[in-house]
Amino acid sequence: MKTDSPNYDDAIVRKFAGVTVLWAAVGMLVGVIIALQLAWWPANLGLPWTTFGRLRPLHTNAVIFAFAGNALFAGIYWSMQRLLKVRMFNDTLSAIHFWGWQFIIVLAAVTLPLGLTAGKEYAELIWPIDILIALVWVAFAVNFFGTIAVRKVSHLYVSIWFYMSMIITITMLHVTNSLALPVSALKAYSIFPGMTDALVQWWYGHNAVGFLLTTPFLGLMYYFLPRASGRPVYSYRLSIIHFWALVFLYIWAGPHHLLYSALPDWAQTLGMVFSVMLIAPSWGGMLNGLLTLRGAWDRLRTDPILKFFVVGVTFYGMSTFEGPMMSIRAVNSLSHYTDWTIGHVHSGALGWVGMVTFGMLYWLFPRAWHKKLYSEDLATAHFWLATIGIVLYVVAMWVAGVTQGLMWRDVNADGLLEYPNFVDTVTRLLPFYWIRVIGGLMYLVGVLIMAFNFIKTANGTTDANLEVANG
Repeated sequence: MKTDSPNYDDAIVRKFAGVTVLWAAVGMLVGVIIALQLAWWPANLGLPWTTFGRLRPLHTNAVIFAFAGNALFAGIYWSMQRLLKVRMFNDTLSAIHFWGWQFIIVLAAVTLPLGLTAGKEYAELIWPIDILIALVWVAFAVNFFGTIAVRKVSHLYVSIWFYMSMIITITMLHVTNSLALPVSALKAYSIFPGMTDALVQWWYGHNAVGFLLTTPFLGLMYYFLPRASGRPVYSYRLSIIHFWALVFLYIWAGPHHLLYSALPDWAQTLGMVFSVMLIAPSWGGMLNGLLTLRGAWDRLRTDPILKFFVVGVTFYGMSTFEGPMMSIRAVNSLSHYTDWTIGHVHSGALGWVGMVTFGMLYWLFPRAWHKKLYSEDLATAHFWLATIGIVLYVVAMWVAGVTQGLMWRDVNADGLLEYPNFVDTVTRLLPFYWIRVIGGLMYLVGVLIMAFNFIKTANGTTDANLEVANG
């Protein structure tokens, strides 16, 4: 076992990686419950805190900020130290970051089922928690940039730039969208009025996806995919172009969530145009990731880690084509408010983010714990459950969404709505909702298999031949 870099803080990596698995199980479980509620209403249990309206924001926050957020931090803490050849700047700040973030997640798990919410998509948490998020994020930022300041190498690898874009942009987004006037200990009102508030919210909402679920995970892809495949990045120049083009274009795309609203047409068009332009850098990054595997494609037959990465990067390409297409007015008029949007979100969150995270975790766990992975067969089983599950989910939502859109706009010979009752659409979609339940359940079972595999790995025997120092 290599010991040439003994000062890396891998304990913080193990903490973040461990809770990533825990919150993955919680987030997916709540997702399956609310999917069941839409297919079979008695699953709401008749209690206010177990209804779909209370549990749905709990699910989104658990998947985005608990599962994906902790996965990001695990990957960033591992890769930063090795890319910069130095221990994290301050162990106390690392601890504050870890425990503070978990405390925030627990607060979310308590307040959201109780109906305590700010009522903003992906920003539902009440104002005292918003302040706590900002403080913990500052601790993380100081630790991050402090590590860069004391680094032992001059070059900043492209992954670091993707991480930086997350920290800087999320700070700006969170602070601006959370500006509010408190009227009680649990209630506050946004300082922005009407349409301005909607624009700020979706500037935040879309870019929270862009700079929390996209750019930092691309940074992880650029680090962990070459490590897992044993191949260099296909084109480092393309990765730099990918970074600068993506961060410039993404920040302008939010208004496409407000097509056909009171937002001025020029702002709607701006969001649509920049969204379509995003296809170019996004697909450049996808191709860069897939072409990194040149010379290693034969390993896909036997290596579950590469399987996860390839499917994840492929979903990234699919989602970043689908999203811009849905931002076009003609398409959006059919897709908006339908389950098509739900399918799109999950292809990104569970297809791209989820699969890349699983690939990273299967590579990272043995190295962080210095143990051999307990079972590659279980990892392969997880891969197929996750892949088939998310495909079932997304395809079902595509069909359901298009069905909804067409039924809502269908008119008879007299020019009247053919389906004036909303329940007509709902009953037509029930078979697809059950397919979603099955797909989500398969995805959850895969996560539980992964958790079992990692518990057995952590309790296994040390692998003296495993390279752990440089990752």
